[in-house]
Amino acid sequence: MAARPETPPATEPPAATEPRRCRVAAVEPLLFLATVALGLQGPLATQYLWDRLGADLGYSGRNGTGTSGCANSTGTNSSTDALRQEVEALVSHWNLYINLGGFFVGLFSVTLFGPWSDSVGRRPVLVLPAVGMAVQAAVYLLVMYLRLHVGYFLLGRILSGLTGDYNLILASCFAYAADTSDTRTRTFRVAVLEACLGVAGMLASIGGGQWRKAQGYINPFWLVFAASLAAALYAVFCLQESVKERKPAKLFTLRHYTAVYRLYTTPEHQSSRQKLALYSTAFFLIVTIHFGTRDLYVLYELGSPLCWASDLIGYGSAASYLAYLSSLAGLRVLQLCLEDTWVAEIGLISNISGLVVISVAATTPLMFTGYGMLFLSMAATPVIRAKLSKLVNETEQGALFASVACVEGLCSLVAAGVFNSLYPASLHFMRGFPFLFGALILLIPAAIIG
Repeated sequence: MAARPETPPATEPPAATEPRRCRVAAVEPLLFLATVALGLQGPLATQYLWDRLGADLGYSGRNGTGTSGCANSTGTNSSTDALRQEVEALVSHWNLYINLGGFFVGLFSVTLFGPWSDSVGRRPVLVLPAVGMAVQAAVYLLVMYLRLHVGYFLLGRILSGLTGDYNLILASCFAYAADTSDTRTRTFRVAVLEACLGVAGMLASIGGGQWRKAQGYINPFWLVFAASLAAALYAVFCLQESVKERKPAKLFTLRHYTAVYRLYTTPEHQSSRQKLALYSTAFFLIVTIHFGTRDLYVLYELGSPLCWASDLIGYGSAASYLAYLSSLAGLRVLQLCLEDTWVAEIGLISNISGLVVISVAATTPLMFTGYGMLFLSMAATPVIRAKLSKLVNETEQGALFASVACVEGLCSLVAAGVFNSLYPASLHFMRGFPFLFGALILLIPAAIIG
């Protein structure tokens, strides 16, 4: 056993070669590229499904003129409404199949590759899912060029899921940040990564919609392919390895799954185990509310009494993503005088108050006031990620963030099911009730963190 620590110098000669000097320890560009690809792909794929399935059924009532959502309900007959509802149902079903396929396949691959990266390094598990996302984009392009059945979208998502999909990139990037930061600066480093998510999502959501209007679907999807490929190339040629003591490890073994299980069941760390469970619960509830409410913003804005047109919807989307940047700045300032726990509590107060205002918003100024009150709403999640990473040792960061990525995938599914069911059920007594419901649920993680 004494000879084991002497093996790492075998990896030193490559580190001393010339190409090694250009490597950097900044994983943010890779996460930015991958998030741009994902942010473009999701809405564009849904719109493409709407157009393809609508054309197959003879429905062409898509509103691309920028008129308000309320205008869509006037001047239409019952047969057109029935056809539109059939298209909506088909699109939602295909989205469900695609998301479920990606989630269940990714659940096994993320928990396999994440712990594996604790031994072999982060770079391999950053290259692999980026290539998988590029393969998915290539499959989507083939469907569009050749007019293949939309079921091939599911095939593309499964292929990406086998390589870990975006969730593995997310897990590996946060593990990389934990590897390259100390406990004092980790919260801010994690917040910088989350700010990258917001900036990339804002650019993709605004730019993707305008680009689709101007040039259709194929050219934007070429950017999805290029961004995914660029992320893989960045990991190969530019990114420095963050795992200090790498060692060979088998990939296909149950040991990686048990590593995730041991995080929550190791008997010698009773207090850490309880904190891991509590913080994971708080993280699950916060992210579920984020995903669920964001899915409803557009529907809420389209309907009466707001009746927003497409330009206002774009501004509203940009305002929601700006919360990532304002939360980063606010977190940096608040850390100068407050502990991380208080920063998280203030972030939750911002989130709760913003959702309450949005739930009763009947005018455009009040809706934007709600968006403004969300300016610190994203400050809680980087604090929780950092606290989780401090509860495990350096050789368990990959396993930890793999489990967190799986929790995020589960959040997306739960949020879609709960909030998309709650919204139509509450229309007859309070259109904004799902936002009020989300605000009430956030009191639970506020109590856990406090």
